[in-house]
Amino acid sequence: MTTPQRPTEGIRHVDMTGLKALAHPLRVRILDTLSTYGSFTASGLADRLGESSGSTSYHLRQLEKHGFVREDTSRGSGRERWWERSPDGLAIIETDFAPRSAERAASEMITREWQVNRDALLGDFLQNGSSQLEKRWFEASTVNTTNLRLNSDQLLQLVAEIETITERYAALYKKEGVPGTRPVQIQFNAFPVMDADEVPEAADNVGGTD
Repeated sequence: MTTPQRPTEGIRHVDMTGLKALAHPLRVRILDTLSTYGSFTASGLADRLGESSGSTSYHLRQLEKHGFVREDTSRGSGRERWWERSPDGLAIIETDFAPRSAERAASEMITREWQVNRDALLGDFLQNGSSQLEKRWFEASTVNTTNLRLNSDQLLQLVAEIETITERYAALYKKEGVPGTRPVQIQFNAFPVMDADEVPEAADNVGGTD
């Protein structure tokens, strides 16, 4: 059986240098904001995030230095720079770093911040979507849970297939400013339930032989 492969094209695996550059809560929020809403100026980010423009400008420069953001040259009049997220997706593999190391701690902090931001967007939709969205948008959305029993190879295959679909759609529909569009976030969670046990493999020749 062929081992399923998750998409790798256009995915940047964040190394130790990148971790150190990204491991700041405001930088994670800036990157998430650019990912979700599109281009911003430093002052626009400051207004949205409740920070000073000096602070967002500094952190944008650090993110740019390490390739996480870039100038959006299609916007602006020269008086103020517009910023966009660099196009590659990001992957942080926590198990690439030694337990209790500074790198593992940084990777866990970044992942927590990402999850806080994702949870906030989902919570806003659950609380306000039915009353604030047009019916067509609300009915096109879903919050769906499916419970399965899988082994690790089956879980990998499922994740790889879904990620292939989402990456294809991302490549097709990343463009900003298309009439009728709005930011849409796809949250797909697939993980082992931590407080349940793995079913053991059947033992061969239980009880021995005669």
